[in-house]
Amino acid sequence: MSVAGTSTAPEGRDARHTPVPRRGDHAGLDPDQLPDGLVVADEHGRVTCFNAAAARITAVPSADALGQPLEKALPLEDLEGRRWWQLTAPYSGLAIRVRQPERNLLLPGGREVLVSARYVRDEPLGPVRCVVVSLRDTEARRRTERSHAELIATVAHELRSPLTSVKGFTATLLAKWERFSDDQKRLMLETVDADADRVTRLIAELLDISRIDSGRLEVRRQPVDIGAAVSRHIQAYVAAGQPAGRFLLRVEQPLPALWADPDKIDQVLSNLIENAVRHGEGTVTIDVTPSASPREGEESGTSVTVSDEGPGIPEESMNRVFTRFWRGSKRGGTGLGLYIVKGIVEAHGGTITVGRAPEGGAEFRFTLPVAAPAYLA
Repeated sequence: MSVAGTSTAPEGRDARHTPVPRRGDHAGLDPDQLPDGLVVADEHGRVTCFNAAAARITAVPSADALGQPLEKALPLEDLEGRRWWQLTAPYSGLAIRVRQPERNLLLPGGREVLVSARYVRDEPLGPVRCVVVSLRDTEARRRTERSHAELIATVAHELRSPLTSVKGFTATLLAKWERFSDDQKRLMLETVDADADRVTRLIAELLDISRIDSGRLEVRRQPVDIGAAVSRHIQAYVAAGQPAGRFLLRVEQPLPALWADPDKIDQVLSNLIENAVRHGEGTVTIDVTPSASPREGEESGTSVTVSDEGPGIPEESMNRVFTRFWRGSKRGGTGLGLYIVKGIVEAHGGTITVGRAPEGGAEFRFTLPVAAPAYLA
């Protein structure tokens, strides 16, 4: 079996293509199609394969690397500045070694790369016939690590305030219960209750993010009256003191029967309407209309548009609205709500967009397929 593709040793050099260990019958596999960098050196330490990903990661053209000694084509150092190939001695080292586990190494210029290697032998304890090296760019991992670090820092900050309040009020009540009037006790306990709700919401957000990121967000579809669901949210705001005239609900009939997870759709509506109330101005308009389905194979769907008359979202921020920690011009909150909204809508097979409303404010529009459960399909 030979390594196919353009990134192999040309004629005139050691043109024997080194077999790459792999499962299955993939004799025609082009190494340039692999997502990770692949470098193969023969028994003499000369590079016989240097795929496109390796060229991209190292910034060394494949043609310049082929036929070169491995340590020259791929000069690597460990984090202490030691030359890795001299340190590991793949051809003259211990005969029982078969691989090098993945580790962070440095390319010329100090760029980090994840490297693992396998030593191929014809027989146990025999000489190394070829060295197969895998390269992976660390940038994606760094972005993930930075995102996780930001999430931890945000959560720690958001938890500190309510927990400090809960601890302070409960400690005060326990130590000086008799000194406070019933009204003072009630006020303290109501504050503790509100802060406990805040912590509960934050934990729920973290669980949602975990499920979204891992693709495990479950959708339990039931019939949903989306117009009635929006009405409930509006009534709750009016009961809390918002003027009824601030909301305008328009439902275009007839709507197709919608099957969705009612709790998660409530979460989406709550977040979008709350954003319009808190960050927007003027009338909050919610339009519920039939639309084309965002999913192939289905004709109909339902769209919900939430808009306001405030300053809107700056054009340069539009592409960041649904990312983690985006808070817009006003601080407050975790900045995770719209990220979760997008995850919930997409878990339903839907789409969500943001733009500028006709009145100049922000406009969020999500569209869901009507999708019945599998047992009714």
